[in-house]
Amino acid sequence: MPSNWKKLSIFYELPYWLNNLLKHNIDVIHTEKNVCDSVLGTIMDIAGKTKDGLKARFDMQLLKIRPELHPRPLPNGKYFLPGACYSMDNPKKTMFLNVLKNLKTLDGYSAYIARCVNVQQRKSFGLKRHDSHVLMQQLLPLAFRKTLPSKVSKVLMELSSFFRELCSKVSRPEDFEELEKRIVTIVCELERIFPPAFFDIMVHLPIHLATEARLGGPVQYRWMYPIERYLYTSKKYVRNKAHPEGSIAEGYLADECVTFLSRQHKTTLSMMHPRLSDLERQRKHKHEFADWFKNHIRLLMKSKVSIAEVLDLLAEGPFSSARKFTGYTTQGYNFKVVSKENGTKTQ
Repeated sequence: MPSNWKKLSIFYELPYWLNNLLKHNIDVIHTEKNVCDSVLGTIMDIAGKTKDGLKARFDMQLLKIRPELHPRPLPNGKYFLPGACYSMDNPKKTMFLNVLKNLKTLDGYSAYIARCVNVQQRKSFGLKRHDSHVLMQQLLPLAFRKTLPSKVSKVLMELSSFFRELCSKVSRPEDFEELEKRIVTIVCELERIFPPAFFDIMVHLPIHLATEARLGGPVQYRWMYPIERYLYTSKKYVRNKAHPEGSIAEGYLADECVTFLSRQHKTTLSMMHPRLSDLERQRKHKHEFADWFKNHIRLLMKSKVSIAEVLDLLAEGPFSSARKFTGYTTQGYNFKVVSKENGTKTQ
């Protein structure tokens, strides 16, 4: 194989590839998570996640920029790293994490963020993609207000606003054009604050997100959330771990067969009986079902057919007393009494 040989993707051989405006589809949720991890890891100096360290300071010294942040040698052979404007001291780290620890979100709005926070060790861990999505767009601007200098918090709030507007459900083409201009300014402002090591490829990718949204449409139709939810469903089909693909194929086929048969059964029943409108069916059920059910149970009892006791009780009609509940769910919303909500982590 020649040393200068380079393997190209098969897409470059397609006749329409040169005229294809959207040649890539950058996933927003993974980009957003990586940017969120870089921001959190750097401002909180989390080991293994921070982009500011001794090597990053040596890079600035080599580039002859920001002399106030250059490492200073100590008599014991180690180096002292001066504090930067984007880093927090221990009291501010504690304040920042307490905001996330004591936060109460709506039921179903997000996962329990407090489980990813360790106030004693002053670090965050185990953030999933949707956790980073909620943090980046909604929670971090609240926590940054009193823990970072205004010139740093302002830029990070602008970055948060960019992702929030990019993922908006209602957008116009001119909105994406405005976001294209804003993200360039935001990245330039970040370059004036964070060290050069902060700007890896994942921090560069947001520059292309607004352009892709303008060409390909809203991000909700192109990100990985629906695919990952279906992958979660597919994993449930696995029964033989030695052959997971076969298990998924058989489970999918069985699910499709059951769905088809159930729909076919409903179609057959609708052809055998006169079709009533939904309003007529509800009215008929409301006025006639109670009497029909009561008479039907009495006929069964007269014919000495054994029936469950619960059916006999149902045939007698509703009781004059009712049970009291501390909450209920309707139309996707959860409602709880105040005493019940005080002991929960959500509201």
